[in-house]
Amino acid sequence: MTDVRATGPALTQSRERAAKTGSGYAMLLILLVSLGAGIAALTQIDRIPDAVVVSVVVAASIIFLFVSCGFYLLQPNQAVAITLFGDYQGTDRTTGLRWALPWLIKKKVSVRANNIISERIKVNDLRGNPIEMAAQVVWRVTDTAQALFDVDDYKAFVNVQIEAAVRTIGSRYPYDDFEHQEVTLRGNHEQVGSELRAELIARLHVAGITVDECGFTHLAYAQEIAGAMLRRQQAQAVVAARQTLVEGAVGMVEMALAQLSAKNVVELDDERRAAMVSNLMVVLCGERDTQPVVNAGSLYQ
Repeated sequence: MTDVRATGPALTQSRERAAKTGSGYAMLLILLVSLGAGIAALTQIDRIPDAVVVSVVVAASIIFLFVSCGFYLLQPNQAVAITLFGDYQGTDRTTGLRWALPWLIKKKVSVRANNIISERIKVNDLRGNPIEMAAQVVWRVTDTAQALFDVDDYKAFVNVQIEAAVRTIGSRYPYDDFEHQEVTLRGNHEQVGSELRAELIARLHVAGITVDECGFTHLAYAQEIAGAMLRRQQAQAVVAARQTLVEGAVGMVEMALAQLSAKNVVELDDERRAAMVSNLMVVLCGERDTQPVVNAGSLYQ
């Protein structure tokens, strides 16, 4: 059996090209000349035949209307996409006063950098923990034809793709790693930000848009687990502090015993040595200040 499937036309990707337009200053001169000719003809209406005056005025009026309908102004970092009966004719990026045929449709597009901060969204990280994320993205249009004709609304398209990219990156890494052995969202901002930018560039390429800079503006555990994760972080911090304290105390006890033995200050048997180690560890590792007790008798009483 043959599998027959209906296939539609392939999506053709638009490409920006230069439009055939002219300088508006030259056409402004023609506009002024036509206006002057019409006025001059009216002032000479008593000296020349009426038919000549009417012909000059009509011709000057037509030229004036024709030229005046073709002007448009472009500021720096602006572009105009030009179409003729729905057919893309090109893009003009030359700044200043410009002119094109009046029947051409002109659509202005800003190619300036745009800064957007996304909404906070809830994402499950690599370990399934719900976290809240928001990103700041600086983007701009690089291909006006793709931005206008390959997507329906390129600004809305950017917003949707930012959210999708943030979700993708957020689910790719854990929020935090208490053992510091993995790449995490909280601990590797530069690497994660670079991957977010690469993800956005790949997603927005179809719309002729690039990303200059991006990063996370909000990154935290969701409210339902924030308290538990805070207690876990506090417990981890207490354990780490205790471990450091015990390691330092053991080193100090070893040093004290070694110096006492080296200088023959006192001879201790195993039982007294163990008692001294216990007392020193209590003094060094205790959370409160110890109270000294003076032994006025023999060391072995």
